[in-house]
Amino acid sequence: MPLPQNFKAMVVSESADKKFSREIKQLALGDLPAGELVIEVKYSSLNYKDALSATGNKGVTRKYPHTPGIDAAGVVVNSSSRDIAIGSEVIVMGYDLGMNTAGGFGQYISVPAGWAVKLPAGLSLRDSMAYGTAGFTAALCVMRLLAGGLNKDAGEVLVTGATGGVGSVAVGILAKLGFDVVAATGKAAEKDFLTGLGAKTIISRDEANDTSGRPLQKGRWAGAVDTVGGNILATALKSAKYGGLVTACGNAMSADLSVSVFPFILRGVSLLGVDSVEIPMTTRARVWQKLATEWKLDMSGDLITECSLEELNPKIDEILKGEIRGRVLVNPSK
Repeated sequence: MPLPQNFKAMVVSESADKKFSREIKQLALGDLPAGELVIEVKYSSLNYKDALSATGNKGVTRKYPHTPGIDAAGVVVNSSSRDIAIGSEVIVMGYDLGMNTAGGFGQYISVPAGWAVKLPAGLSLRDSMAYGTAGFTAALCVMRLLAGGLNKDAGEVLVTGATGGVGSVAVGILAKLGFDVVAATGKAAEKDFLTGLGAKTIISRDEANDTSGRPLQKGRWAGAVDTVGGNILATALKSAKYGGLVTACGNAMSADLSVSVFPFILRGVSLLGVDSVEIPMTTRARVWQKLATEWKLDMSGDLITECSLEELNPKIDEILKGEIRGRVLVNPSK
């Protein structure tokens, strides 16, 4: 089947006076970068980093015009790779996709073969992007906690930013594995959403954000998944039990961390950094296999909102304001 000459994509442009605008345009396949794989994107997803790229953050995307979208799942329509054949269903996320390489907010992408993971059995393309980078990162956080020795009998596990993409999936996975999950959120109206995911206890953002100045709090958390950084991450560290494990994967609150050494030298607390961009392909495949099998969540309910490219603009603004609940699935052909 011949490839189309043109396709639809969101394009972010920079004006001469350094202002940024977003619009849906028709692009030519020849506009894409050279790559071993050309993939028809069936689904993408909205992540915080996408919103930064879509609003002109030069720390994410250096040159415009640009198509954001750090996630893509679809079907290979052209391949020069011996390992991935035409017709293969694949997931692409991380590396440079959607940052300085045209991303998943378009109907086609062109990427190196080494960026693609073959879709595991038990997972649909739609479900893979319902997870996307946020869900994948949540799974990485859980994997780090388990590798550090956390078990469901150790005590409560805190998840901050619990209604967001990473937080909501982390709550779901940890609850599925039998952990006593405490969800911290600034959205009091979302209690039913979080308990539906499996959270045992809901606490306010203020309860997770100690401003007393004390170097240690009463030890409560056996583990924590922090998605926001800043003082909430510092509070999680100060409130961890002896031997507690705290994963850090986001900076929506702040990229700064002000905490004494006391949680580490008096309680043996571990701070575990989690990155989803440059991790080895073997780890990527293992995480996707987990999400396709024993860690698989129901991605058909309130956790997911599906939108077209034309409906994406307001979602970008909402995620920057912390107003998104769960995951936003992007269907470029909708």
